[in-house]
Amino acid sequence: MAALVLRGKDLLALAVFLGVSFAAAAVGSIVTVSSLEPWYADLTKPDWTPSGAVIGAIWTVLYALMGLAAWLVWRKVGWALSLPLVLFGVQLGLNVLWSVLFFGFRSLPVAFGGILVLGAAVLATLVVFWRITRWAGGLFVPYLAWVTIAGSLNYLLWQLNP
Repeated sequence: MAALVLRGKDLLALAVFLGVSFAAAAVGSIVTVSSLEPWYADLTKPDWTPSGAVIGAIWTVLYALMGLAAWLVWRKVGWALSLPLVLFGVQLGLNVLWSVLFFGFRSLPVAFGGILVLGAAVLATLVVFWRITRWAGGLFVPYLAWVTIAGSLNYLLWQLNP
């Protein structure tokens, strides 16, 4: 990667993309925290279910990677309403929606459908970002992997808690 020279507008845009990513995280976590006790705690879970601390740490890293990836794409496409940045917004919205479906509505089957749609949106964003800059696409790979794991866990929770 060529030397990266950051100017004031670059830093401001990076702050915007990180801010948008973490704003989505904050909205999702508000819904999530309200259902952890007793509902989520009382669900029957597979043995491999990560702890809340691990899940929180993973999501923190993923939201930072999402914001950084969007910023790298922005450096190539600018502020114009473009497919890559629209997809970025759509997948963030779907990410929040999954939290609402799973933790807010406590509907495991509906949330599973939502995470399938989220996974498709993450994959589409990854592919479009990759075409613009491989770095940005690559930053979405851990997110896609985690959504796949979360989808598997969502499905198993649904099956274990009819």
